[in-house]
This record gives sequence, C-alpha cells and structure tokens, in this order.
Amino acid sequence: MIRIIRWTFFTVGLMIFSLGITFALNMQHLGVHPWDVLNVALYDQFGLSIGSWSIIISIFLIVVSWILDKSYIKLGTFLNGILVGAFVDLYLWLDFLPEASHTWVDILYIILGIVIMGFGGGLYNSAEVGAGPRDGFMLSISDKLGASVGKVRIITECLVLVIGLLLGGPVFVFTFIFTFIQSPIFAYTLKRFKQVVSGIEKQYISRQSA
Repeated sequence: MIRIIRWTFFTVGLMIFSLGITFALNMQHLGVHPWDVLNVALYDQFGLSIGSWSIIISIFLIVVSWILDKSYIKLGTFLNGILVGAFVDLYLWLDFLPEASHTWVDILYIILGIVIMGFGGGLYNSAEVGAGPRDGFMLSISDKLGASVGKVRIITECLVLVIGLLLGGPVFVFTFIFTFIQSPIFAYTLKRFKQVVSGIEKQYISRQSA
C-alpha cells in the first residue's frame, strides 16, 4: 500500500513536471531552464526530439553518477530520466497546449509553466524513490569534491547554459529568473507532500498494528 502511494505520487508528479516543461518550451522565445536550453539546442542542431535529448543526457548523467557514487542511483532515477523526456515528447506531439502569441500573454503562460514544474517537482520528489539524474549527478560531484551542493549546481547549470547558448539554444530573460520562481514552489510543495506521505504511512502502520 505504501509503495503504491509513493509510486503514484512519483508518476503523477513526473507527468505534471513534464507538462510544465512543455508549457515553457512553447514559450521558449522568452527563455527556458538551462538544461532545456541545451536540449532544444541539440534538437535544433542534430534532430531527434527534445525529449530524446533529455533522455540521452539523463542516461549520461546516471552513468557518471553510478561511477562516482552508486548510492544516489535508484529505480526512480532511471524512470525519471526516461519518463520526463517521453512525457515531454508526448505532450508536444499531442499539441494541446497554448502556442506562443508573442504578446504579454506569453509571460503569463511561461510563469504558469514554471509554477507547474515546481508543483510537479515537489510531488514526485516527495515519493523519495530516487533522485533525478541531474540532482544525483550534482550530489555525487559535490561529495567527490567536498564542495557545497549549491555551488556545484550553479557551476554545472552555468556550464550547461553556456554550451546550450553556443549551440544556439533559446536563452532570454526567463532563463535567468526560472529558478527564483520554481525553487520556492518546489520547496513548499515538497514539504507539504512529504507530510501527506508521512501521514498516510502512519495511518497505515497504525491500522496494521491494531
């Protein structure tokens, strides 16, 4: 029962998180998250699909993390790496989200996408079934170098952003304010959903012991 709850939170969270990414991608002229800058740039330069590049990069990061520190790699890490890219490609293929109008409305849509990403990220991480490929990579690097996770995150995302920019990725104002909107929402929803999961587990355990 507890596992079902956790995996449900994880799967639904990934679906919502990927929906937010797709929202932002449709408004990419305003800028997207550094990792998506790279995904879009690789897609524009070499083809395949944006989701496919997300999966390829995720697998590469998982391999590096596995070499550095296997403790951060769980089943959820692999599923995260595959499902996010798959869901993004599915949403793009279904083509049901608003397209860019190049008016002020686009700003509302991209903010909505970022909010959805923060909400979905908090939901799937509350399941605690494995760090995402990018998080696991940065945590393993942090452990190896003895540097703070925050510093490693900043350096990593800056490098990713530069590579994406050099390849012609969509960098604009929202690329730089993405984190300031997403992170507080992520932190709040993660805390709340972890409380929900914990509450469900306590109720289940008390019923089992009764």
